[in-house]
Amino acid sequence: MNAWQLDPQLANDSHPLSNGALCDIRLMDDANYPWLILVPRVAGACELFDLSASQRRTLIEEIVDAETALKGLFRPDKLNVAALGNAVAQLHVHVIARYTTDPAWPLPVWGRVQARPYSPEQLSERSRALIARLAASRQT
Repeated sequence: MNAWQLDPQLANDSHPLSNGALCDIRLMDDANYPWLILVPRVAGACELFDLSASQRRTLIEEIVDAETALKGLFRPDKLNVAALGNAVAQLHVHVIARYTTDPAWPLPVWGRVQARPYSPEQLSERSRALIARLAASRQT
């Protein structure tokens, strides 16, 4: 079996934040929304059923940690969680903080407005805050 490797599109569109027990946790490079991507480090995984039962439980816990971090930092009106994989087959889960005032509300974020990349300063600040909050979420 091949070793796990991050899909190049995910690597290009996001920034590394943290490693959970199962997932690489990444920040989507779109400052329009606080947006995390969780990528299970399981070679060949494209669908949830490609994970073992134990891995699925771990993924759910890591999704909850991501939701908790986003809710605590950004106080969104809603959290969206999705695993689509239409453009990138590698299993990955989007966790997105949404507001009734965001540019895509109430529709999905994909294709609504052009992504707004983080400036280096914004990326540094947001990454530090999320890394700290994710670490705190894992402790609870």
